[in-house]
Amino acid sequence: MAELQTLSNLFATTYNPDPNVQKSGELQIRKIGGQEGMVKLLLEMIGNDNVELATRQAGAVYLKNRVFTSYNVDPEALRRDAIPIAPSDCDALKQSILRLLAVSPSRSITFQLASSLKDMVSRDFPDRWPNLLDEVKAMLASDEIRQVAAGCVASLEIVRAFRYNQSTNTLPKLVEQLFPILVHVATNLIQTPPANASQEIPNMLHLIIKTYRTSIVFSLSKHQQSKESLVPWGNLLFHIINLQVPPEAVPEDEEERERSEWWKAKKWAYSILERLFNRFGNPSQLPSAMKKDYQAFAEHFVTSFAPEIIKTYLHQLELYISGQSWLSQKCQYQMLTFMTDCIKPKSTWALLKPHYETLVRSYVFPQLSWNATRQEQWDSDPVDYIRTAVDEYEAFDTPVSAATSFLLALASNRTKITFLSILGFINSILRSGAAPPQRFGALNMTAALGRLIMNHPDVKGNMEQFLVSHVLPEFSSPEPYLRAIAAEVLGTVESSGLQWNNEQNLVTSLTAISALLEEPEIPVRVQGALALTAMIAAHDSVKMAVSPQVGKVIQTILKLSDETDLDLLNTSMATIVEQYQTELLPVAAELTSRLCETYIRLARESVTADDSGNDLDIDALREDSPGEDKTFTAMGVAKTIGTIVSAVDSSPEILAQVQEIIIPIIVFTLENKIIDLYDNMYEIVDVLTFNLKSISVNTWQIFELSYKAFKNEAIDFLDEMLPALDNFLSYGTDVFKARPDYRHMIFDIYSTALTSDHLGDNDMVHACKLMECFLQNLRGHVDDYLEPIITTASKVIGTEKTTELRLSNFEVLINAVLYNPAATLHIMERLQTGSSRVFFDQWFEFINTDSRLPRVNDKKLTLVTICALLEMDPGAVPAPLHEVFPRIVAGALKLFKALPNAIEVRNLFQKATEEELEEEDNDEAWVLNLNEEEEDVWDEDSATLEMLANEGARLRERSQKIANGDDLSDVSEDTEIMEDLGYISPLDTIDPYITFKQALTAFQMKNGSGYQAATTSLSPEQQTWLMDVMRIAETNEAKAASGQA
Repeated sequence: MAELQTLSNLFATTYNPDPNVQKSGELQIRKIGGQEGMVKLLLEMIGNDNVELATRQAGAVYLKNRVFTSYNVDPEALRRDAIPIAPSDCDALKQSILRLLAVSPSRSITFQLASSLKDMVSRDFPDRWPNLLDEVKAMLASDEIRQVAAGCVASLEIVRAFRYNQSTNTLPKLVEQLFPILVHVATNLIQTPPANASQEIPNMLHLIIKTYRTSIVFSLSKHQQSKESLVPWGNLLFHIINLQVPPEAVPEDEEERERSEWWKAKKWAYSILERLFNRFGNPSQLPSAMKKDYQAFAEHFVTSFAPEIIKTYLHQLELYISGQSWLSQKCQYQMLTFMTDCIKPKSTWALLKPHYETLVRSYVFPQLSWNATRQEQWDSDPVDYIRTAVDEYEAFDTPVSAATSFLLALASNRTKITFLSILGFINSILRSGAAPPQRFGALNMTAALGRLIMNHPDVKGNMEQFLVSHVLPEFSSPEPYLRAIAAEVLGTVESSGLQWNNEQNLVTSLTAISALLEEPEIPVRVQGALALTAMIAAHDSVKMAVSPQVGKVIQTILKLSDETDLDLLNTSMATIVEQYQTELLPVAAELTSRLCETYIRLARESVTADDSGNDLDIDALREDSPGEDKTFTAMGVAKTIGTIVSAVDSSPEILAQVQEIIIPIIVFTLENKIIDLYDNMYEIVDVLTFNLKSISVNTWQIFELSYKAFKNEAIDFLDEMLPALDNFLSYGTDVFKARPDYRHMIFDIYSTALTSDHLGDNDMVHACKLMECFLQNLRGHVDDYLEPIITTASKVIGTEKTTELRLSNFEVLINAVLYNPAATLHIMERLQTGSSRVFFDQWFEFINTDSRLPRVNDKKLTLVTICALLEMDPGAVPAPLHEVFPRIVAGALKLFKALPNAIEVRNLFQKATEEELEEEDNDEAWVLNLNEEEEDVWDEDSATLEMLANEGARLRERSQKIANGDDLSDVSEDTEIMEDLGYISPLDTIDPYITFKQALTAFQMKNGSGYQAATTSLSPEQQTWLMDVMRIAETNEAKAASGQA
């Protein structure tokens, strides 16, 4: 092992400006990294003040990554290239890391050590590190401030290690032992006025408050719900929130001030109160699954704490609005989010109601008005401005976002009280001849409320006059931001069902919007394009007026999309393609080519951005990928391409051209393993291959790449791949017959899915569907796979956790019988004597239980398979089946009796699904609460939280039972098996009645004694069913002969 100096010199090379020296050093470190004693020496280096700071920092980064990959990792989870840290080095780490935190010379090294500590704690505490908590408590009780600071860091990391772990009681125990000490430390720290406080004080406060917030991500322990905990922590939080931090204690620059320790502490204090109320302390919104644990706490919190919080927040906002104090953006966001949560409960709404108008006028309106920040962003980065303006998820944690949410919550949840008052305020601004920034604010509020306005029975009729009076004039405004917001208002109400009484007003609006597409300002053009799209979709007259220029409009939006990479423009383009399918047919190939160029550019940039972070850095793993934005935009482009594919399906020639243009982008995506885009690509492959009903030569490379992907990075993408794979089998049958390697790929996908530990029941169901397609489309060409298929399916029987997998897996065996009855039954017997009888007995359990073959295809598959058995040569029937073989006729009759009802159920389900999709297309579900009574509000969001909480409770119960080794028989995983309306099978063209009639005739001819046994054992009722089936078969034969079928 190298000595300390040698090791220091080696780590110094990792930041050497010469890349060759740097690479050589990294290789040497990797070479010696697994040696025992290396970590112990590295710890000495990090803690040695005589070593350069940069070298110690490089060592700390290496240590963090080494601990993450190799510290007491489960051998099955250990990376292939990772060497476990030796036990002696693990002991050295536990003995040294807290001390190193206390003497850390920089925040960067502290961060790396803290990250290492968290990973160590998650794997060792409490069993292999029983004295950790006592060491941390001793540090928190120390007179040395650096020891206390290190104790605060350690406390945070210990809690972080268990914040998502609800399967053990570790976190509640930690909270009970650590938090009384932490609140005591923080309470003492807060006594020092900020102006006189050392740098460590706000840092420690920040860490302590963040530790509490981290502990309540999912649950609130019994200790935290108690008065002994709630009172001191509540007093601390209020103290921090009310604390006036003097200017000299924080940076002058507002962005730096936002990041200062004092304001971080305040941010987390606000966040704790919001979380306590939102998740645990709001009885009117508390999901039923959480009431047992939190009902009492919620009722106490909402009556004893919520009023004081509202009072405190109103005071803080008053100080901020009057200019007497400064509030960070994050604090404003948390404060308004809490106020928004107070709108639904009756008790907190009663406290907030007297103040809502003041909040709207004095806080919400200024936040939504034009200001210097908006202007600076417009000037410096107009693309970022418009992205933030139109994408609600782009900046969700800002005061503007919180103010908008607060406004919408008021209008939708307390409509009778607030709505007309808010609209009156907007109108007063616009009628008063206010300055452009204020007019922007009023119109911005209108855009936010637009869908609610168009849903209000007493207001929507006035919208046309509002547009004429206050919106259309702004299209002539010299201020570009007013032209943009006017377009947004118009687009919003158009997409929400605006009906014009005066056609000239519509024409005027169209003219104004069309002119915006020629403007130099990007935000104006974008809003113009979005508004024009809404108008085209809403009005036939607009659609006709734009039709001659639709090619130019599309080109304009394409150019704008390339400039901005804005996903909404892809949605806009897709809508226009849907509206002008016939007009765009001649340019479909050109349009697709342009979109594919854009897609490839975005995909390449995404790959490049992700490749730039390939070196293992745990911080990078925990943050968003640098190529995420590009990937998200590429998804939108792919959806637009998919829309074009669907739009040109009436022209096979054009669709074939489009396919050849698209294939390279699919190949590029699969070859470069851009997993986030696989879903979009397989949707396109599915639509292309299904609509063309053929597989071109170039398309087969997609099949080959899909197999490679499944065997590597995309093993869990079988759900997305299945429709495309089904199409390859259905429409590329001749190629599969000629290519044994392709047949092997399909079988290997099936076998892998059914035997892999990485896949679940849902994936196995998809694999079974794939095997059904394989056997039905390649009859007579996959004999070699019959035995391994039967073996694989038979091994799964009895292990299935869901009804759907139980049925799907068994239907693989039924399909094998259909494929070749004699061969399949004899293979079963050869594998295990009597297994064909076992199969028959299990099969008839399915047949005789109404709910076990629920779908039309399930019944039809069994019927057709019974027909294949009836046509068997009697000598081919295995001996164990002789006794039960005649039962198959009665089984078929039972299915025939149930088949009409199953078909009716499927038709009703299809009709309901179509109606639901139509409702979704038309539903802007911006529901207003028009009730006179001011009771608790329970809306769709509340119901969603209820559902999520109940599902979470169910999954936790199941996980706990698995961990305890308990019986899971009473924890159902089943859901009703629904008809798969998109599933197309070779059996669809088979008439089961005609097939059964022909098979029964063959049965009589080939096996007279069997036929007699089967028919004479029928009851009178079954005899009647048999005659009915024969009559329907004859009717269907007559129809088929006359061409009516």
